[in-house]
Amino acid sequence: MQKMHNQILPCSMATKTLGLRHKRLAAVALLLVASLSPWLAQAQTKAPAPARIKIAAASNLKFVLADLAAQYKQETGVQVEVNWGASGNLARQIVQGLPVEQFISADEAWVEELVKTGRTVDAGQRYAMGRLALILPKNSALPLSQGLAAVVRAMKPGDKFAIANPALAPYGVASVEVLQRAGLGPWTAANKVLGDNIGQATQFVASGAAQAGITALAWAQAPEIAQHVQAWPLPTALHAPLHQRMVLLKGAGQAATDWHRFLLSPSAQAVFVRHGYALPQ
Repeated sequence: MQKMHNQILPCSMATKTLGLRHKRLAAVALLLVASLSPWLAQAQTKAPAPARIKIAAASNLKFVLADLAAQYKQETGVQVEVNWGASGNLARQIVQGLPVEQFISADEAWVEELVKTGRTVDAGQRYAMGRLALILPKNSALPLSQGLAAVVRAMKPGDKFAIANPALAPYGVASVEVLQRAGLGPWTAANKVLGDNIGQATQFVASGAAQAGITALAWAQAPEIAQHVQAWPLPTALHAPLHQRMVLLKGAGQAATDWHRFLLSPSAQAVFVRHGYALPQ
């Protein structure tokens, strides 16, 4: 019996030793997990920052791009940040170093100017055709339904007619052309008030600072503006086509490229039409 007892004792001691080792390893493992837990939790909960793209866009696009950017963010998570202004001002700012990846102009001429500087990836694409509208303050008694000539003839001496500055804004160029073709150039030459962009020209009329004016149809029918003005769409035959072009700038990332393509998609084009634009030709 003594011999058997001596044989069992070493096994019992080994079991105890092994148990202690397991306990020590378990304790070390628990300490390791505890030390890593905050880092692991942070790694799991920290979401990647959403992509952002910066673009420059003509003021006539304020309302349509607001809708399109909201739709695009909902679909992709990409935030579109817009620098607004007259196309001419924006083109010059880009030449001077404005950090944007895309330029959406109100015409083609300012895109062509940028292309000449070598700052664009290509010649760009047409994305819409702009349309104009004659607008009056909401409470005006001028005969809007009779058209542009009747409105101008009914205006009083000293009344002001607002348009965007043709030196900076393509919609201003088209507005001057409309007035000239209607034989109203000499009258409005002395009575014009110029906005830095189509938005400011519209505000002159909406506020009553001007008694009539020409704006983008997209602005005239936007709910925020329509509550302050009366509008009459102008025939496109009164001015040269407002082909609107956009272009990516060198260094544009994939997010900007995808957004650029989105604007040419059927769904985006339908939004342009809903806002008063015509499809590009």
